[in-house]
Amino acid sequence: MVRAIEIVDRALKRHGAPVYVRHEIVHNRHVVDNLRGKGARFVEELDEVPHSAVAIFSAHGVAKKVEQDAQSRRLDVLDATCPLVTKVRRDASTSRRDARSF
Repeated sequence: MVRAIEIVDRALKRHGAPVYVRHEIVHNRHVVDNLRGKGARFVEELDEVPHSAVAIFSAHGVAKKVEQDAQSRRLDVLDATCPLVTKVRRDASTSRRDARSF
């Protein structure tokens, strides 16, 4: 959670406001409101983000399709996905692949 918040803070300092965050960065209203006050804009879908803008994926991660859409829209993406979420998704994918080989 701290990592994701720091990514948004750094993006705001480096790129200025606004930066666009797909979904709320973490499940904490105080944190989200604080970041919103600094210039983070929280969106539900990537089509709400202007082309070539800074887009941040929340700590909860995104589907491969969302990653592809961001690339095709030439968004400057920062991935704040929690490393544990990434590990769990990778392990689940490996398990599905292994199960299909039986």
